Amino acid sequence: MPPVKLSARRVREALDAQLDASGEDPYQGADELGALVDALARAVLRAADAGAVPVRAAAKAAVRGTLDRLAAAAPGHSLEVRVPPHGAVQCVAGPRHTRGTPPGVVETDPVTWLELATGRLTWADAAARHRVAASGVRADLGPYLPLAPPR
Repeated sequence: MPPVKLSARRVREALDAQLDASGEDPYQGADELGALVDALARAVLRAADAGAVPVRAAAKAAVRGTLDRLAAAAPGHSLEVRVPPHGAVQCVAGPRHTRGTPPGVVETDPVTWLELATGRLTWADAAARHRVAASGVRADLGPYLPLAPPR
């Protein structure tokens, strides 16, 4: 499955909605997709830290934007990273599967994924705390996390 491509406009709308719902000041940064995804991921995590349920469209766009970044950083089809209910990508070089469950699967919740993607949580800590389910020989995302902003 190809990475999901988001538009800067849609990410900005989700960011504005999340900031408004959280009572935060409007976003003043660059309207470039990478900067918007980073700001959105941080806004969603702040909402979760405050005990609020993040705006669904914001969580979805943040997850999809960071999954897209992972797929670009680790191209391939030997590992499927799932963040239900918002998205999944195939990544990491290795044998390609064509049917059924791939040889490697990582699954986690949206907040844990965003913590991993932004560097607030390390892969080793997430695995030790059972915040991720990982199977397969290529299921270690540690070398790819945190996700660097695109250049």
